[in-house]
Order: sequence, then structure tokens, then C-alpha cells
Amino acid sequence: MPAVVTSPVSQTPEHEGEITLYVILCEIIAAFGGFLLGYEIGISIGLSSMDDFLMKFFMTMYDEKKRVQEDNYCKYHNEFLQLFTSSLYIAALGASFAASEVCSKFGRRVTMQIASLFIITGVAFQAGSINIAMLVFGRIILGCGVGFVSLAVPLFLSELAPARTRGALNICFQLFITIGVLMFNIINYFTFNIHPHGWRISFGLAGIPATMLLGASFAICETPTSLIERNQFELGKATLRRIRGTDNVAAEFNLIVAASKAARQVKHPFRKLMALSSRPPLVIAILLQVFQHFTGIDAIMFYAPVLFQMAGFGNNAVLLSTVITGLVKVFSTLVSMYTVDRAGRRVLLLEGCVQMFINQTVIGLLLLLHLKPTGSLHPTEAMVTLVLASGFMMGFAWSWGPLGWLIPSETFPLETRTAGFACAVSFNMLLIVIFAQAFLPMLCHMKAGTFFFFAAWIVAFGLFTVFFVPETKGVPVDLMVESVWKQHWFWKRYMINDDEPADDNVNKG
Repeated sequence: MPAVVTSPVSQTPEHEGEITLYVILCEIIAAFGGFLLGYEIGISIGLSSMDDFLMKFFMTMYDEKKRVQEDNYCKYHNEFLQLFTSSLYIAALGASFAASEVCSKFGRRVTMQIASLFIITGVAFQAGSINIAMLVFGRIILGCGVGFVSLAVPLFLSELAPARTRGALNICFQLFITIGVLMFNIINYFTFNIHPHGWRISFGLAGIPATMLLGASFAICETPTSLIERNQFELGKATLRRIRGTDNVAAEFNLIVAASKAARQVKHPFRKLMALSSRPPLVIAILLQVFQHFTGIDAIMFYAPVLFQMAGFGNNAVLLSTVITGLVKVFSTLVSMYTVDRAGRRVLLLEGCVQMFINQTVIGLLLLLHLKPTGSLHPTEAMVTLVLASGFMMGFAWSWGPLGWLIPSETFPLETRTAGFACAVSFNMLLIVIFAQAFLPMLCHMKAGTFFFFAAWIVAFGLFTVFFVPETKGVPVDLMVESVWKQHWFWKRYMINDDEPADDNVNKG
């Protein structure tokens, strides 16, 4: 095995410029799209607890839910309701590819504006639904908005930010996702007791941040990369001066122009993604989505309310669970923002693996030994398990959670950037759909073994990171090929001219 070589970040030239107040404003406004995504994730998770909603649209499921016998591992699960909640992500999966075309032809800002319009329209249909057809239509429209915002915002954040602080500014997207989930859970706790239309309020309030994003998006600039890519060279250079706070932007401008020139030679970006030289960022982007879901975060989030109840919090268990776990995620995401450009991506990923593995394994042992299908944990045991679950969520929220979005948004060359990131987004949405359908049946059959299953995957993630995930800290997005992929011990073999025959090692790989 060759020595593991990371990218020579220290040899990468730094472009001149500081983080300006205008850049921070633009990043915060764009990252607000993450709030919309988080709020919709909260709705997807919370639908089964909205009794008034179930009685209006899924009465048969509501009756079945009341009759079904549950235990600590086998909980109520209706495939049709799960499929309905997943319809948003199915729509987002397809919409992300359309968003890729819009992003390339019209820019990142326009794509965010279209996303806002989709979400506002979808919210109106969902909140005002009088029949299932109207509800499903609104869900699909919302999914299109989620697909557009999930693609445009991370790309916008990565392209606008200076290389040395790109990680922190990009993770604003994940920060706002966690805030959005937390906000929905708090709102839904209070609207739960507003009968019979509390669910309409929960759904409808998503229109407020969507409208705010639409209005505020007119106050932000397009990224210089997108402007230059669309032949608006003078505006691109002027924007670059504005966001860097200096007139000395020639080096960065010329780099973007060169990348843009290469991108214009590629007429079919998705076909280019199939080329050998596109394999490294594409493989990394897709596997990061797989690893993100196979950490077992769904299992931990599922058991958090149960553990609060067993620890003696009674009727307040659900609220306390959503608020405390939400705050843990927000705090941990802030930690990630502070450390990602200092320690680097690989350090966070590996630390997260160690932390999640330990907590996941010990939780599995406690549940295996002390939690049977019926009965409950002793309050002390429940509290210990709750602390371990919080430790797991911390590890996830400052590593695989945000970096699953950050790394794919910064590692593709311009000619395949929107297409490659669209693949990552769509694969993430596909995995959400699969886990929504498969997780509860898996938990019912594997019981405490579910936690060991995910712990084994975490070991695989750590090994993959050690050998195959390069460091991208401080590298300008348009220098990734030269400074990262061509320097990596394994991936450099794929960095050839696609018109040339590959060597034997690559063909065998």
C-alpha cells in the first residue's frame, strides 16, 4: 500500500482579499435556504404525530395507528404514509437535475429565487389543502423547491467565500438546516393543540422564510464564477473586487477565466461526469451521502424521545427531546464552523468516526443488555444512554453532517460542478426515501443489533477517509484538480486526458 498523501495545501497560492461585511451578508441570506430545507425535514418527520392531519387525509391509517400494538423496537409504520412524506424527496431528486441546468445557464441567485417561488407555491397548496390531490400536488411542488435550493445554496456559498474560510461559510447552510428543524418542532408542539387546523399553521409558516429569502435574494450578488461562466467578464471582475475588498484580484480572476474557458469546451456536463477524470470527485461526493446516512443518525434521533420518557420526563419528553437535540446540533455545527478551516476536513471526519463509533457501540450494548421489547430502562440507565446519544449527535453534527454538503460543493471542476453536485444532492434525497421506508422494519427485526450494524459501517467510513478522502482546506475551488486530485496517491491515476488511453492500473480499478 502506498503512503497516504494528502493535498499540498501549504503550496497552494492564496488570493488577496478579506472577508467583507457584504460577503457575510450574502452568505447569511443564501444560507437561509438551509432553514427552508430544515423546516421541511421537520414536517416530514412530524407528520405521523399530527393526529388532526391524519384524521383529515389518512383516516384509515389513524385508526390503524390507534389499534396497533407497539414495543420498544417495533413501532407503528405505514408504508403509504411514509411514501407520501417521501414524495417531497422524490420530487427533489428529479428537480436537482433541472436545477443544474438552470444554475449553469442563469446563475446561482436565479436558481435560489426559483426555489423560493416553488416553496411559496407548495406551502400555499399544502396549508390550504381540502383533498389529498391538492396535498400531494403541494408536496411535489415543495420537493422541486427543495431540490433547487439544495443545489444552488452550497454552490453559491463555496464560490463566493475566500478559500481560507470557505468551510466555515459553507457550513452556514447546515447550521440553518438544524435551526429550521428545531424551529418546526417548537412550532409544532404548540400548534398540536390547536384543533382541527393546527397542522395548517405548521405548514403555512414555512411561507414566511421562503418569502424573506425571495425578497432578500435581490440584495445579493451573483458569484463571480457564474458571471464569468456566462461571459459577463467585466461584471464578474467588478463583483470579485467587491466581495474581496481589494482591487488586486487579477490572479483569482484569471484562474476563474481559465476554468470557464475549459468549461465552455464541455457541451454535455453529465456525459463528462462519466469520463475517467471525473471519477474521483464523483465517487467521493456520492459515497459521502451514503456514509452520512449509514452513520445511524436515524436510529439515534428515533430513540431520543423514548430515552427522555424513560429518564422520567413524562409528557414533556417529546418537546425536551426535540429542543435539546436541536440545540446540541446547532452548537455542534458552530463548532464545525470554527474548526473546519483550522483543523481541516479530514481531521473532523476522522474524529467524528471515532466519537460516533464509541457512542453507537456503547448504546447498542446498553440496549442489548437492559432494554427488552417490553418494559423500559431504569431512569439512570436511560440518562446515561441519553448522554451517549447526545455525544453521538455532536460527533455527527460537526463532521459527517455538514461535510457531506461541503466537500461535494467544492471539489468538482467548473465544467462538471453543477452536474456533479446535482448527482450528490439527488443521491442524498434517494437515500432519505430508502431509509424512510426501510429503517423502522429493520429496527423491528434487528432490535439492538441495529446500532452494531451502523457502528460497523462507521469503521468502514473511517478507513475510507484515511486512504481516499483528500484534504481540501484552503484550496481555491478552481485549483482542486491541480492541487488535490493530481497530488493524491490513488486518485492521481485518473487525472489523465480523457482522449488518451488509461493505464492498466486504472482499467483494473
